[in-house]
Amino acid sequence: MQQVQVEESSNSNVRSSSGMWKFFVYSFIGAFMFFVPVTIGEKNSIMLDHIVTWIQSNAAGFLPYYALIIIFAGAVYPFVSGTWKKSTVDMVFSLFKIVGLFVGIMIVFEFGPAWLFRPDMGPFLFGKLVISVGLLVPIGAVFLALLVSYGLLEFIGVLMQPIMRPVWRTPGRSAIDAVASFVGSYSLGLLITNRVYKEGKYTAREAAIIATGFSTVSATFMVIVAKTLGLMEIWNTFFWVTLLVTFVVTAITVRIWPLGSMKDDYYEGSTPQPEVKPEGGRLATAWREAKETVANAPSLGVNIWVNVRDGLLMAMAILPSILSIGLLGIMLATFTPIFDWVGYIFYPFTALLQLPEPMLVAKASAIGIAEMFLPALLVVESGLVVKFVVAVVSVSSIIFFSALVPCIVATEIPISIPKLIVIWVQRVILTLIIVTPIAYLLF
Repeated sequence: MQQVQVEESSNSNVRSSSGMWKFFVYSFIGAFMFFVPVTIGEKNSIMLDHIVTWIQSNAAGFLPYYALIIIFAGAVYPFVSGTWKKSTVDMVFSLFKIVGLFVGIMIVFEFGPAWLFRPDMGPFLFGKLVISVGLLVPIGAVFLALLVSYGLLEFIGVLMQPIMRPVWRTPGRSAIDAVASFVGSYSLGLLITNRVYKEGKYTAREAAIIATGFSTVSATFMVIVAKTLGLMEIWNTFFWVTLLVTFVVTAITVRIWPLGSMKDDYYEGSTPQPEVKPEGGRLATAWREAKETVANAPSLGVNIWVNVRDGLLMAMAILPSILSIGLLGIMLATFTPIFDWVGYIFYPFTALLQLPEPMLVAKASAIGIAEMFLPALLVVESGLVVKFVVAVVSVSSIIFFSALVPCIVATEIPISIPKLIVIWVQRVILTLIIVTPIAYLLF
């Protein structure tokens, strides 16, 4: 009898190990698509960005109509599904989505007020954000299925536990979210976060920390900011300082209200799967967790379908909101003094830090909540220290209304817009305090 049990155990181990090629092959493909920069032509970027760029170049005439279809679906979905009446926030965002649909129709069919067609208004939002996000999220979801469903998340999670939990109060598996956001895209990072939260692998507090602390813009966006401000000559310095400052700021915000007081509740209806401390060797435990995940993974086709479906739903939720809320933010920045007023929140800090042009830096910091690219446009003519500080703030502040806030609201992560605004203020102030001495040391 004992021999039979040993044989059954041996056969079980063989079976559980036989599919581990998926861990290596699928995870490698997913990681390569998201994280490895490749030079094609004269452009150096991740493969996912190359794919999106190729589609944008070869299907330019069709893409505005594709984006409009997604916007239409996103605008009517809350009313068809009934989610528009779940809460006041849902009602407001559902109305904004209808507005976004009308704005999209005007831009695509080229009619409407002249101010809408200024290069920094409708064309900027539609060309730079709407079409890119509309392609990036669903296409990225295909490779996301390979990246997160075949053990890599669990394997890295176990290895990163000693760092992530003490410093950022999140599970080790959240390390992959941080990297996906910084190298890939905040929208894809949020897609990962929402999916893992609904599976019961993050608590509400952990998901909120990741969404507001790690879901920053991609390295591609940082290149655009660096090019705009003439910082490409110090690209590596800019990238690594920004990464360091962003994660230091997150380590502080997780310890203060509102993130510090959120409950560690799991998603309703999910099976809680908290990370466990490894018994025995950490590497052996990481491998065991990966094997278990591979053994329970759905077929490749089902997995890709589920992720693409989620990606399309997220794109539907984001695109109409980018057009309505993003346009409103740009209009307020262009035609009203509201961001001058908001800038007074930060002016005491920029003045005490003895930054050149303290009021300009304060206003640039404030305008970032509307759209993350706008701060760079305000300081193009400024000195190197101001450019560097504003560039880092535009990335490290993370929260902005043209895309990230609608992204977070589109997920199941339970964090309100007023709390998001508080976290944004905290992040801007902390970033200014941390990055200014670094800028003076460097320059």
